[in-house]
Amino acid sequence: MFEKLNTPHEAFTYQLGSALSMERKVLDMLGDLEDEADRDQLKRQFRHHADETHQQIANIEQAFADIGEEPDDKPCLVIEAIDKEGKANIKKADDELVDLVILGGAAETEHHEIAIYECLITEAEALGHSAVVTLLRENLEQEQHTLREVQKATQQVAQGAARTVA
Repeated sequence: MFEKLNTPHEAFTYQLGSALSMERKVLDMLGDLEDEADRDQLKRQFRHHADETHQQIANIEQAFADIGEEPDDKPCLVIEAIDKEGKANIKKADDELVDLVILGGAAETEHHEIAIYECLITEAEALGHSAVVTLLRENLEQEQHTLREVQKATQQVAQGAARTVA
């Protein structure tokens, strides 16, 4: 049922494949979130991050090439769960709170992506894959920047929502 990982290289390539699946799923999620978002600025942020995500996918595919492997999607159950939870929460939310709910899910996603890239970078460094480290660091820096943007937008949306209730 489960693939047995016997070497650090096998573990790394499996996790890299999981990151590839994660980014492909995130790309789908971003399109859905853009459709659901109310604020134009938030829609623009999702489109911008989708452009970055295309590059992140290309970086992961290049990382596979750099280590002499074919790109291979592996399951990423966490991102599937975040997507499922986010969709459920959007359905529950009052129209005026949808953007706040969306941003909460976006922050969860960014934290997960950051954790994945930090681990992959550590493993790539240990395996001596310096070109791969460079590609993964680029992805990590984009995710960290996106998280800061999500946090800033969350603060603005939350303050606006709090004023409407008060």
